[in-house]
This record gives sequence, C-alpha cells and structure tokens, in this order.
Amino acid sequence: MKSALVLGLMKIISLLPLGLARFLGKVMGMAMAAFSSKSFKITLCNLSFCFSGQSQQANQQLAKKRMRHLGQAFFETPILWRKPPKWLQTKIIAVEGEAHLQEALSNDRGTILLIPHQGNWEVIGLWIAQQTAMTSLYQPSKIAALDQWIKHSREKTGANLVPTNLSGVAALLKALKRSETVAILPDQQPSRSGGEFAPLFGVQALTMTLTHNLLNRSNAQAIFCCALRDAGGWRLHFSPADPSIYQADQSESLAAMNAGVESIAALAPEQYQWEYKRFRAQPDGFPPIYSSGI
Repeated sequence: MKSALVLGLMKIISLLPLGLARFLGKVMGMAMAAFSSKSFKITLCNLSFCFSGQSQQANQQLAKKRMRHLGQAFFETPILWRKPPKWLQTKIIAVEGEAHLQEALSNDRGTILLIPHQGNWEVIGLWIAQQTAMTSLYQPSKIAALDQWIKHSREKTGANLVPTNLSGVAALLKALKRSETVAILPDQQPSRSGGEFAPLFGVQALTMTLTHNLLNRSNAQAIFCCALRDAGGWRLHFSPADPSIYQADQSESLAAMNAGVESIAALAPEQYQWEYKRFRAQPDGFPPIYSSGI
C-alpha cells in the first residue's frame, strides 16, 4: 500500500506544468525552513563547518534558499522522469563550456563525467545519454514499483545502468576502454574500504577512490558538469577537471576531485545538496560533525 501511494503521488506530480511544480516546491521549501525540518538542520550544520567564515545570519539565509531549491527538485524530478527526451531539449536554456564536452567526446580516450549533487543531476544524465553512449552506477530504490519507474525513465535516452558492486565497476572500466562515457556522482560518501579522507570545503570527508582507480586503469579524461535550475528550465555547465586529478598519488587526486566539487557548488551554492550528511564518517580521533538530534 505504501509503495502504491508513493508511486501514485510521484505520477500525479509528474503531470504538473514545470512552473507550477517549482512554485509548489518553493512553498514546501519555505515550510521546511519555517518548521526547522531535519533537512534544514543538517544544512545549517554543514554550512556552519563549510562556511565557518560566514556569519550565522548569512548561513541561515543560504539554508532557507537551499530548502526552496530542494522543494523544487522534489517536484520537478518526476516530471523529468515522465516527459519525453524532446521536451527536455526545449528546457535547456544554455550549455556553458560545451566545447570541453565536445572535445572530450571527439577523441578516443573515454570520458568520466563527474556530476556533483548540484542543481538537478537527473537532467545531466538524461541529456548526456542522448549525445553519447553512457554507463552509470545505479542504486535501486527500496520501493520496488518506484524503482522500476525510475530505472526505466533514466534509461529512456539510452543510458546503461549497472549495479553498485564489483561487476558494475568492471562495466565502467570496460566502457571507458571502448572510448565511451561513464557518469559518477563524486560527492557521495563511500564505504570505508572504498574511500580515503580528503578535504572538502575545509572539512575532512571520506572520499570515493573509484574515480582515481578508473583514471589510473584507463586513458580516460575527467569533466565536471551540472544542470543548474534557471527560469523556464536548466542551464548546463561543463568544465575540465584540474590536472592534479590524474596524479598517481591518491591523496593528490582526491584533493583535486573535491576541489572540483567545490567549484561546481560555488556556481550556485543554494542549489548544492547541503542536506546530505556528507561528513558522517570522520578520521579516528575527530569529533562527530552531527549531533544525535539530526
């Protein structure tokens, strides 16, 4: 019953016009801030560490803006899942740094698209899969009926979704060696065995080593990208990774990757996923970032 209700709600939302969906999302976000939701509290906690030089008032204002964008993402994503690819093409306002993408796709090195949790990352996956063969990792939803809808929607433009396990990683490497494109969300917290601590916004963050390993085992190039929410649609942004990401030294590579995440977040700080407990894991001897209340 719960699964049917969630899927039904998502499908009803998917029928809304984009403008109305975003308006409702803003209202929801304002309520989340006004009632100090868990997402709002986590956002404030992250901002207090990542922007410790800012005043508490500035962080409060940024957190409120973030809640409005979080609400918009909630309402607009089901629309993305339902609408056909041609609809999405009409909603791309601009493509900044497209030359970097085209240069990467035109050679035979293989490309790793690093897509931080900025703006609406669903847009990037759907749009890129129309440009080139793309493989990405996929973590199934706990709600089976919703999972089928999401997976089908993400694959409708040609993406190849593979499981988040060793076979999936092997599929990514094979795709790169075929000179294809893979998509990775670089700011997810990995397991301890799949990560190493590196600075992110000045805070130690357990950072995935997957990208470093793929780069070391292939001749691939890395490009950062995001889809920023804009009036009437989304504005895409592409930028090459810092050369240090290709260093054999893992610590240098991870630091460069996290610096790239920071640069993407700086494009529109209010659109970054600050409500995610990115710093749950801390090095031995470091105090926890989050209190038991959140």
